[in-house]
Amino acid sequence: MDAMTNRSKITVPEPGVVASSVYAFGKKIDDVRIEEAGKWSSKDGHVVWIGLLEPGADLLARVQDQLGLHPMAIEDAEKAHQYPKIEQYGDSLFVVARTAQLMDGHIAFGETHIFIGHGYVVSVRHGASTSHAPVRERCESCPTVLKHGEDYILYAILDFIVDNYSPVIETIWTEVDALEAIVLNKPLRTAQFERLYKLRRDLLRLRRAIGPLAEVCRRLEHAESLSIDAEMLPLFRDVSDHVKRAQEEIDSLREVLAFAFEASLMSGQTQQTEITRRLAAWAAILAVPTAVAGIYGMNFEHMPELKWEYGYYIVVAGIVSACSVLYFRFRHYGWL
Repeated sequence: MDAMTNRSKITVPEPGVVASSVYAFGKKIDDVRIEEAGKWSSKDGHVVWIGLLEPGADLLARVQDQLGLHPMAIEDAEKAHQYPKIEQYGDSLFVVARTAQLMDGHIAFGETHIFIGHGYVVSVRHGASTSHAPVRERCESCPTVLKHGEDYILYAILDFIVDNYSPVIETIWTEVDALEAIVLNKPLRTAQFERLYKLRRDLLRLRRAIGPLAEVCRRLEHAESLSIDAEMLPLFRDVSDHVKRAQEEIDSLREVLAFAFEASLMSGQTQQTEITRRLAAWAAILAVPTAVAGIYGMNFEHMPELKWEYGYYIVVAGIVSACSVLYFRFRHYGWL
């Protein structure tokens, strides 16, 4: 009767509440208000799934009152500067995961805080993050797995967060490949050097964001001391594998960027060495006529060969011959 009465209501999402629904044995019953969450979560086989987006303190306090969330976890959820972690408060868990999106050519980071306990899951999103609507739709379309309740919902959210690292990494791979191709042909320009530095910095931040999440997944995977359904443990192992794969991709990207940076520096140094060699070769060639002109430009009265009838032609021919020999020798050694 309660379900029928609740279905007759038109639930209008309030600010900060993205979705708030109740499920029974894997099937969605209806959308519910925050003030009804406690009643539904206490029913056997029922799970309340609430999604919040940058909620205020008042909204979090109402959710806390309904579901009995731990005050320390609520305090953490109000702040958007938490590292990935998992904490246990009695029979409930509090999980923090970092999210990442490419925005305006750089990686923007956000956070998702997840409260999980008997009969409820509450996700709180801060900053750059993708809506969990696809996760909810996928879960609702398969009641067979959703009947596992809050443990499966936690897995689905973490898996969605980790999978969203892939588009970021793939986009960076594409840009890095393009930069690497440029490095092999010519030295990078200043703007490209700056882009290399920013990519390496963003990848380092992404590595720091993903790294602790591997420990979170490891603890969930070996959740002997946590209230996780044993049937769900292999799923968290799959998420852990995805996290490790993302870490390996990031490490590979950073190595490629380091190689591109070093290769560009070496290419620039090689180009500078080539220019220096050419300048030195031409300086050596020009030193011959300069030396001869300097000698015969001295204003001494008694100098040999000054009275030769063909002296000028002999000197010019000697200068041309010497310069020609030097030119071809430098060409032979690759200096010109």
